[in-house]
Amino acid sequence: MARESLTEEQIKDELGRLADWRHVGGSLATVYKLPTAAAALALIAAVGEVAEELNHHPDLDWRYNRVILRFSSHDAGSAVTARDVEAAHRCTLRAAALDAVAQPERLPQDPAGT
Repeated sequence: MARESLTEEQIKDELGRLADWRHVGGSLATVYKLPTAAAALALIAAVGEVAEELNHHPDLDWRYNRVILRFSSHDAGSAVTARDVEAAHRCTLRAAALDAVAQPERLPQDPAGT
């Protein structure tokens, strides 16, 4: 999969198909809320499977029943690439299978998630 950075217009187009995600801080990011901490851990495991399938790993933060995900391509200058879009799509499907509720409006203001 190409490691070239997407343009702002390309990212905007992709976000039209990724309703759960936002473009913030040079990454595609979202927050998923699950009913329990155990369910959040199940989502983290599912995201781990996606990461291994694509050999592309997100920044991830677990807060009890919420999981914060951020994808960017460090080998493309920490920009968004087609790999990030594909990873976000796959994570969206995995989250839906676990009845996770997307809450991108709850993204922390700083990338560290604090």
